[in-house]
Amino acid sequence: MSFDSYVVLAGLASLLVGLSKGGLPTVGMLAVPLLSLFMSPVKAAVLLLPIYIISDVVSVWLYRKNFSAPNLKILIPAGVLGVFIGWLTASVTSDSAVKLIIGCMGIGFCLNTWLRKTPQDKQPVNAKKGWFWGTVAGFTSFISHAGGPPFQIYVLPQKLSKAEFAGTATILFAIINLAKIGPYQNLSPYTEADVWKVAVLVPFALLGTFLGAYLTKRIADAWFFKLVQTGLFLLSVKLIWDTFSG
Repeated sequence: MSFDSYVVLAGLASLLVGLSKGGLPTVGMLAVPLLSLFMSPVKAAVLLLPIYIISDVVSVWLYRKNFSAPNLKILIPAGVLGVFIGWLTASVTSDSAVKLIIGCMGIGFCLNTWLRKTPQDKQPVNAKKGWFWGTVAGFTSFISHAGGPPFQIYVLPQKLSKAEFAGTATILFAIINLAKIGPYQNLSPYTEADVWKVAVLVPFALLGTFLGAYLTKRIADAWFFKLVQTGLFLLSVKLIWDTFSG
């Protein structure tokens, strides 16, 4: 692949990462599949990690006053545990099996929400559910930066405000991404060429982060969560499709 083609596709992937870090969830999950068009999924996940972390710095600052502390107290240790489990099982974990399981969970959650005859009551913070879904989010984030669906399945029923939802996701995955640095370096060490490839992508990620925050503030709450649910459903379908088409 030519350098120009790399900049276009990898730049688009980085822009998507930035948009998700700016508050538009699920779109960042398209980044690894996009890069997988011209490199292995594992290499794509490793290459994008610095982009996620750089975007995290900006997004944490943008949402520093908007987050759910009770949720983070549960989800952060659970997410780090999930990363540790992902590292320990990396050699025996099937990417296809993980995609299939997460895809089915996401579709099941969306259908249950949409087909429910009576509106679902606001759910409180639940430690057991938080530990389960937080661990799953950390694990799937380690495998392919796909921690969004498990997080959303747990948090969406709580009906947090738009900013609080985005801020909680931002802080959680910023810490999860930091926890992945050592394991990723152990599994696939970065080369000097990788560092230069990442450096080219940084402006795209930063642009996406600010653009995502700008759009998030201007989308009505009702539409924001409809977009989140629709994005979760479509990405879940894609995960299942990837399982059987690969």
